[in-house]
Amino acid sequence: MLSVSDAQAIILNLVQPLDRQRNTEVVDLLTADSRILATPVTSPLDFPHWDNSAMDGYAVRYEDVQHASAEQPAILEIVEEIPAGYQSKSTIQSGQAARIFTGAVIPAGADTVVMQEKTRREENRVFILDAPKPQEFVRHKASFYQAGTQLLPAGIKLNASDIGMLAAAQCPQLSVYRRPRVAIFSTGDELVTIAQPLQPGQIVDSNQYALAALVRQSGAEPLILGIVKDDPVALEKVITQAIAIADIVLSSGGVSVGDYDYVDKILESLKAKIHIQAVQIRPGKPLTVATFPSTEAIHRVSPLYFGLPGNPASVLATFWRFVLPAIKKLSGITEGWEPVFLKVRSHDELRSNGKRETYLWGKLHLIDGVYEFHKAGGSHSSGNLINLAQTNALAVLPVGKTLISPQEEVQVLHLSNG
Repeated sequence: MLSVSDAQAIILNLVQPLDRQRNTEVVDLLTADSRILATPVTSPLDFPHWDNSAMDGYAVRYEDVQHASAEQPAILEIVEEIPAGYQSKSTIQSGQAARIFTGAVIPAGADTVVMQEKTRREENRVFILDAPKPQEFVRHKASFYQAGTQLLPAGIKLNASDIGMLAAAQCPQLSVYRRPRVAIFSTGDELVTIAQPLQPGQIVDSNQYALAALVRQSGAEPLILGIVKDDPVALEKVITQAIAIADIVLSSGGVSVGDYDYVDKILESLKAKIHIQAVQIRPGKPLTVATFPSTEAIHRVSPLYFGLPGNPASVLATFWRFVLPAIKKLSGITEGWEPVFLKVRSHDELRSNGKRETYLWGKLHLIDGVYEFHKAGGSHSSGNLINLAQTNALAVLPVGKTLISPQEEVQVLHLSNG
């Protein structure tokens, strides 16, 4: 049985990011939020676009005001008023100043701005009461960014501040990676759809709903293939369909050692290479990870198959721990696809038998500036879906660790899907 860290290393080694030449699309800036940038972005504009004022005040020549003081103010003639968006028509001469506002273009001849709090105005004259520093409060053209140089690199996930900057840089369209396609299906004769009335022994297939939501939150596109009965022929048909259309395939159920667990046998019959069959994790021990022979007409690289356990808590835990990093790496992000762990304080006593790396679900709360993990109440059975609601962290008890006491430090997996 593989350790969790070894399983993660194998999975991430198997993932090949989407090929830039064959897997990009052009999108409008308004729809680019959370997309992965496929090519570096440059702008034809300098930032700032021109020398401009960082303050409301007076644009002056430094040599006219360098010795100014409250006792001996420099007295200058105001020759122009320059609001933001106005192009100055004057050249500031010796003994002159222009009233200027934040963001307005510095007029020719001026090289310094004196903030208005250090001045006194009388009609068309301004008294400079304190000597400024040379070029004070002047934002120089191209001091933030020079036109034609790289503005953003490829491989980043675009956020709101990026979008705002790109709008200012007049970049209306962007080349981004297409969303990874993730096929999802559930296996089991006992499963029924959300609309069907339950008969004795049946359960609603909640896994495909949870997985579809997680896939969407990760920025990928879920392809829902429904419920497949425990029938080898039907399973082989769906798996064949899934690997033909998806970059990643997620099945839930059918990967244990029961008489009706057919998934691994079918994968072998399809000439898949099975890299993982069990992981030293709780919940989620039965986990199959496989790849298929590449078909150039369909895929540049082999699709990655995850045979997840059937129990709801196991499905979610194995997705967060193994599948989400794989989707992130596949998406084209150049860094930051590894799981994020935090060291926090535990509010509750946490227990494990110590035989497998154990994940207990709950919530992070900020208490007096310190994050604290609160374990979800009730049973932490892999079949209990109820107390998984609003989970935002999994506390991790490593192999050999059986107890974490209240107020003791614990490592948690922070559940950020994006």
